[in-house]
Amino acid sequence: NTTWASILPHGHNLLAFPLDQPVWRTFETMKRPQHLLLAATPLLLPADAFLGVGSAPAAHSSRTFVPKRTAPIRRDTEGDAISQEARVSFESQLRLDKISIDSLLSKAKPAITLDEAQAAHGMPWSDTIGNSAHDDPLLYMPFWEWQMDFMSDALTNLRPIEHCTSDSCVDFGLKANEEKKARIVNHCYASDEYRKIRMTYYDNGDNTQVFNSVWYPDPSYNLPVLGIDLLAFNRKKYLAIVDFQPLHDEEDEHASSFEHLLQPIKDKYDSLKGRMSSKFYDETQFFSKQMLFARFEDENVVGDDLLPAFQQYVKTHVDLLKSTEADTSLESQKFVLDRQKAYDTYSAERDPAAGLFAAMFGKDW
Repeated sequence: NTTWASILPHGHNLLAFPLDQPVWRTFETMKRPQHLLLAATPLLLPADAFLGVGSAPAAHSSRTFVPKRTAPIRRDTEGDAISQEARVSFESQLRLDKISIDSLLSKAKPAITLDEAQAAHGMPWSDTIGNSAHDDPLLYMPFWEWQMDFMSDALTNLRPIEHCTSDSCVDFGLKANEEKKARIVNHCYASDEYRKIRMTYYDNGDNTQVFNSVWYPDPSYNLPVLGIDLLAFNRKKYLAIVDFQPLHDEEDEHASSFEHLLQPIKDKYDSLKGRMSSKFYDETQFFSKQMLFARFEDENVVGDDLLPAFQQYVKTHVDLLKSTEADTSLESQKFVLDRQKAYDTYSAERDPAAGLFAAMFGKDW
């Protein structure tokens, strides 16, 4: 006569089972062990079960959760995956030997479809919110459109993920400043190959155009982050960075796995062989020797050199990941995630755009 109410811990999901039904009868109706995982998952996961700077294992001695605000700058490693500490805890409690939490999460139906997500906030935009004297006011929108199409074709199980933070629930999908004629949009996606791909477009007419994207490999792949940052100021000065951004302090062995793939591409474009200033970033940290870097004043470089080079770097990154054998050990995945967070923190603390976004859209941005 034992019922689920008497054996499941307090705070777990009992709605899937009739409380007056014997355990043996409930098991009789269940055909796959995955049902146990879904039924025994807490209705509300503690906040520290999700990635964030300084996250710690969830405490089991208390069910009380007090929200904590930590880093003032939102990072890409926040709010997009379950932390390794929580993963170990869940798998230990549920005694899962062959069920992958990642695979179950990836099969969960997103709140919106991929097509709906790709068209969210009117994307791709066809005109600027600001003022422009050009026939193509959204200079980098072709990069956004190409990347979206390529992701749809090349990645497995591509799906949208939420923009909302766990503590403030600010929607980082879209923000506009009508008075200053500026707007910014963020789209976030995940696939079996990448735990997160963020795409950002900033439109301020001819004053400023920006396309930024960061691709974080699934932690089972010890590979560099793909970083893309393209900027145009007054349609007179241009800055471009595209790189396989390495994650380790000692990069000789790690870099050897991919830099030879990039050099033939970089060699074709003399306009993209510049050197980075040390004003904001140290190019010896989280940047490779084959980084595409350019400051230029001839807009023709965007279409003639930058677009094809960008496309080849993106394709090469995906090909490299797909040709790499995954390491699913928890130790290895935790190491990769820790290095991704270190990269993210380094970038966030030095990003010169933080002040611009705060002034234009408020401190949350």
